[in-house]
Amino acid sequence: MAKEYDLVILGGGTGGYVAAIRASQLGMQVAVVENGELGGTCLHRGCIPSKAFLRSAEVFRQTKEADSYGIITKETTLNFAKVQERKESIVNTLHQGVQALMKKGKIDVFKGFGRILGPSIFSPMPGTISIEYENGDENTMIVPKNVLIATGSKPRTLPGLELDGNLVMSSGEALKMEELPSSIIIVGGGVIGIEWASMLADFGVEVTVIEYMNQILPTEDGAVAREVEKQLKKKGVTFVKQAKVLPETLKKENNVTILAEIDGNNETFKADKMLVSVGREANSANIGLDNTEILTEKGYIQTNEYYQTKESHIYAIGDVIGGMQLAHVASHEGITAVEHIANEKPLPINYGNIPSCIYSNPEAASVGLTEKQAKEKGFDIKVGKFPFKAIGKALVYGESDGFVKIIADKKNEDLLGIHMVGPHVTDMISEAGLAMVLDATPWEISGTIHPHPTLSEVMGEAALAVEGKQIHG
Repeated sequence: MAKEYDLVILGGGTGGYVAAIRASQLGMQVAVVENGELGGTCLHRGCIPSKAFLRSAEVFRQTKEADSYGIITKETTLNFAKVQERKESIVNTLHQGVQALMKKGKIDVFKGFGRILGPSIFSPMPGTISIEYENGDENTMIVPKNVLIATGSKPRTLPGLELDGNLVMSSGEALKMEELPSSIIIVGGGVIGIEWASMLADFGVEVTVIEYMNQILPTEDGAVAREVEKQLKKKGVTFVKQAKVLPETLKKENNVTILAEIDGNNETFKADKMLVSVGREANSANIGLDNTEILTEKGYIQTNEYYQTKESHIYAIGDVIGGMQLAHVASHEGITAVEHIANEKPLPINYGNIPSCIYSNPEAASVGLTEKQAKEKGFDIKVGKFPFKAIGKALVYGESDGFVKIIADKKNEDLLGIHMVGPHVTDMISEAGLAMVLDATPWEISGTIHPHPTLSEVMGEAALAVEGKQIHG
């Protein structure tokens, strides 16, 4: 007899395991089916290990610059094996934490590949899960009242730029490098590409970023993107924009060579390795969607605002539905979906209030509309912008490049967007996110007393700058 559950979740990544915990809190009997390790891409091949690398790169750079703080050190060298060791230690600690949370919630975890079956002897509706095991053991059948698909995504590549994990890598494969190359070509100047460009430049690697668009970080406010590019250029990063990589020209020997079309001319680029960072695609194939009425578009599962698919008892969240492919977004989508299953009447997520972060050096973070988007939507706007160089704590900290930019509706004072680039802005963006959620105005932000000396003072000054009333600028 197949075991029955209130909810079976396909995928134990950030969205999946958070949803499982919330479902357990609501009294559901829950199972998670995960073919890899709990924590998924974010914990094992994305967010956490890449940020561990970025932190090591930051410390390496700061140590080399220690004399500017009056600290005299001997020659600073990089032990990349220790960098990898530290990264693995962090990942393992967090992985053990997730496993403990599953036990605490009495959540059953099946390590195998889950596939949705159509109507069968187990259930008159599609949704029975068949679990396949790598070792060839007989499949396990589990029967849920509800299913939540949280299978995530995988790196996209370009035809002709197939990944080999050595010379041509995705970001996940790059995290496994045993030693750093002396040079690298990064195809794609989006968030992942820019984080790797910053990190590798700080590690001393010669970096070339080839971007198809006329702006790196195409989803960010133009002023932020230009500031990030300016600061990375100071680190020695080369940017080639409005360039079309020609994958058919790729040559691999002990290094990589490729041509890119720029203004109608072909230019040659050569480096030890190549990192392909051109987005991600949904893990929606081979999970049994063809046994259901679930609709997809370009591989992404279509849902309503509560993450129900066309099969009302089957939900989907996270990267597999597209949208904002961010770990914190998947988590909150999972919570919303589970609470909807439990008839808790959750409010739909307002994606305009969700912050996004870029963990390069400089860091960047944003919430809401860019200036360009606000104008395209017809808003009559006013903008306040204030630099970190006028903030005492930024000078003390030793990183005073960057700014905070606030965009407001001139008609009713509503906040439309807040954009930051500079030290620790990925931590500071939460104040901006709260302001958006509470429908605050720039006046209310400026009326919040920010302690001195802190980096957060830049928020108050930027809010005052919307009306030209900044104190220190």
